[in-house]
Amino acid sequence: MAKQKTPKTNAMRMLDIAKIPYEIKEYVVDENDLSGTHIADQIGLPYEMTFKTIVTKGDKTGYCVFCLPCHKEIDFKAAARISGNKSIEPLHVKDLLGITGYIRGGCSPVGMKKKFPTYFDSSAADLEKLTVSAGMKGAQLLVESKAILEYTEATLGDFAIDAVK
Repeated sequence: MAKQKTPKTNAMRMLDIAKIPYEIKEYVVDENDLSGTHIADQIGLPYEMTFKTIVTKGDKTGYCVFCLPCHKEIDFKAAARISGNKSIEPLHVKDLLGITGYIRGGCSPVGMKKKFPTYFDSSAADLEKLTVSAGMKGAQLLVESKAILEYTEATLGDFAIDAVK
């Protein structure tokens, strides 16, 4: 599928098995700035195409995965509504690895330990391609939007809001 010097991650293996082509976009990790906008700047893609993954826990449905453009923030009330919860909260960083198999700054919606309900910001449907984490710090996967939405069985919704400055 893709040639890389980056080690294979579970996200890459899962896409390989599903025969979904992807391109690896590598970047230099800055532990002081794990923001998606910093990553987008490094890989040379617009913020609208560079998606971050936020894992949450809902009061009714349990864990949910939300993917949104890196320059946006999650509207937790809208995300709760879309996911069938009264309230949701972000998963604590210390719990991320145990629940998803991924670390902060390297969490991908593909290849988590278990399959969780996944939601992509509705803007993803308008894109030909987008990136998500490759499952490790230092690499993003550039993949066709339609393919990733189908593979993750994502629900589209409006839960991304402009970041507060």
